[in-house]
Amino acid sequence: MLRLSITSERLLFRPYNDNDFEFLMSLLSDPEVVRFIGDGKTRDKNGGKNFLNWIYSTYEFGEAMGLMVLVNKEDNTLIGHAGLVPQTIDGNKEIEIGYWISRKYWGKGYATEAAKALLKYGNKHLDKQRFIALIQPNNLSSQKVARKIGMELDKEIVLGEQDVNVYSNK
Repeated sequence: MLRLSITSERLLFRPYNDNDFEFLMSLLSDPEVVRFIGDGKTRDKNGGKNFLNWIYSTYEFGEAMGLMVLVNKEDNTLIGHAGLVPQTIDGNKEIEIGYWISRKYWGKGYATEAAKALLKYGNKHLDKQRFIALIQPNNLSSQKVARKIGMELDKEIVLGEQDVNVYSNK
């Protein structure tokens, strides 16, 4: 399937492929990166394969959907992943703006840049106005990113036995 490309000033978004498994494992095996993701536990290779298969399954939801690798345009380094992720919250179909940045690239504005690009893309190409971010209550950095792109705390839910704040822009 031909996918429209999403880019920002410093980043190129591209779909995952099997060659990215080692990079994905570098994210999934870093306790600091996954601290506020799901149950907060790192994953082994089997868990990584399951996660990659889940990413692939999200691509079936359509153009530009699912987590994509974030590539630094300047030197082609992989710095994280972000994407428009289909979610069902309280019975409603939502699109989450998700973002994970590799720890060595924290604090450089990449998450905000990626989230802004996804919001802009979703508004323009998917004709959607409402997006959410699912953020655990102690993940202050991700909350800051959500607020920077115009999101506010919408409600608090329990998802997969975790307390999660739902941020939205509408």
